[in-house]
Order: sequence, then C-alpha cells, then structure tokens
Amino acid sequence: MKLKTLLGPACLGAVLAASAALPAHAATQPAIHSQKGSNGKTIAIFVPSLSNPFFVAEEKFAAEEATKLGYGTMVASHNGNAYTQLNLIKTAIARHVAAIILDNAGADSSISAVKLATKAGVPVFLIDREINAKGIAKAQIVSNNFQGAQLEGTEFAKLMGYKGTYVELTGLPSDTNAKVRSQGVASVLKHFSGMKMVAVQTADWSQSKGFQVTQTLLEAHPHIKGLIADNDTMAMGAEAALLAAHKPNVIVTGFDGSPDVINSIRKGQIKADVLQPIATFSREAVIEADKYIRTGKTGKPEKQELNCTLITKANVGDYTNWAMKSKS
Repeated sequence: MKLKTLLGPACLGAVLAASAALPAHAATQPAIHSQKGSNGKTIAIFVPSLSNPFFVAEEKFAAEEATKLGYGTMVASHNGNAYTQLNLIKTAIARHVAAIILDNAGADSSISAVKLATKAGVPVFLIDREINAKGIAKAQIVSNNFQGAQLEGTEFAKLMGYKGTYVELTGLPSDTNAKVRSQGVASVLKHFSGMKMVAVQTADWSQSKGFQVTQTLLEAHPHIKGLIADNDTMAMGAEAALLAAHKPNVIVTGFDGSPDVINSIRKGQIKADVLQPIATFSREAVIEADKYIRTGKTGKPEKQELNCTLITKANVGDYTNWAMKSKS
C-alpha cells in the first residue's frame, strides 16, 4: 500500500520491473521478530508490510503498548498474502501466544485463519481492516472509513471550486476499506453537477502503481483539474507523476495521515489529507487483548469505528506522529 519514502521516476521504474518478475501469488516465509516480556506471555502482531510507513507505525504503536503492559512480542508481515498469513497464525498457535493483533490480508480470505486461531483458544483482535464475518474475532477496531471519505470528498470539492474534471485512484478490490472509501467520496461528490469524474482506476494502495496509473490517466485525460486518492501512498505516487508531467497545479488529496503527505501539505503540494486514528486503534487493540487475557472479556463491542480527522494547510501545524496534538 505505501512505500517508506517517496520514489523518483527512475526508482519507480526499477520497482515496477522487479515486481513484475515475482509470481502474482507467491508466498515467501516472512521473517519473525520476537522480543521477550516481563510477564512470560507473548502477543503476536501481524501486519501487511514492515516497509510501508502506515503498517510500520501500526506495529510500532501496538508493540509499544504490549511492552508497556509486560508482554513479549512476535512481529511479522504477511505481505497481503492469505497463505502466508495462515502460516503465521499457525506458528503463533504453536508458540502458544496469548493473543494476536492482526491487520488482515483480505475480508473474505482471512476468515478461515481467524477461525483457526479462535478454535485453538488464541483470541484475535483485528485492526484497520475488518473481515466479512462476525463473532469470530474478539474485536474489529477500524477507522470510520465512510466518515473519513466524506471529509475528503467535501474538502476536495471545495478545493476544486465545485467544478471541473477529476479522476479517482482506488485501493485493492479485495479490501473492504477500498469499497467503503470510494462510496463515501461518491456520496459527497454526486451532489455537485459542475464536477465530472472522467476515470476511476485501482492502484492497489501502491505508490509505484499510483505513479504508473496516474501517468496512464494523464495520457487519456491531460486536462484534469483534480485527483482524489483513496490512500496516501497512491497520493504520493500520483503527485510524483504529476510533477514529472509538469502539472503541479492539479489538486490532489489523500487518506491516511502519513508523515510524507503531511510534509507535502506543508510544502503546498498535496492539498489535504484524512488522518486515520492509527495510534488509537493500534494501542486499543492491545489494551483490549490484555483485558481479555486477564478476565475473558473485553468490555467493548466487537465492531468499533473511530472517526477520522481532516488535515489541511490551516491545521497541519497541529499534526504530530500520526496524530493531532491534544488541545488543553
């Protein structure tokens, strides 16, 4: 979904070439990083990537909370591959972890893995992305993606002056969040008759694909006024493509709250971003896991949606490390 740093066009070409050489569904054995805790119990934390800033932050916030509560950690990336994810969960069960914090590999393809852990007596706490099943995971703690997308759509329309042509970059088709965000954006923009979406295309949450897809879209629609990206890495890829095409005035917005996009907003490039409460839901999952381990209950409903925050040039100074500064 996100690369750690903004790649230039030359580097992006190399990334694309390397990616094309890999089998589409290859599952490699991921590295597992373990750390002992003080209470003799371990919490596993599995995320889609440990090179993507969003997921790195997710893992970091969760691991810090687990360490603070005395747990050891077992950290790995499933790379968005359901087979790799299943093997990681089997390993976690074999190592007798006390709980699993999981940003899953697919709303449908992850159900069997979560069922396996639950049947083995290992509670699973989902973050960021939910699965299409209830009553299996102990918690599904996610951003309110529809609300966040409405924030993005509203600000995008305002920046566009409520008129002009635009394109949209959407996320992985298998990801529930991709569908919900696109629906949230559409629920706002459909009300502005002066605005016309001339293309919508997935870039799979990827920065390199965001760059490539934007280049292709610019060839077909060279005079677009705006581009709305459903996550930050696609926004960064799009912005790089627009700069390479000497089109710095095309309005771009993103969704995540990554430091890269926030820095772009500070520079006056990307115009707005939606901050997901990543620090909150990553820590909360561990807190609820700890309570469940100790009492057999979380005290919370399974599905929990946390609202997002709009970041613009006006309030970007209040941003710090995937969060907004608290007002006292």
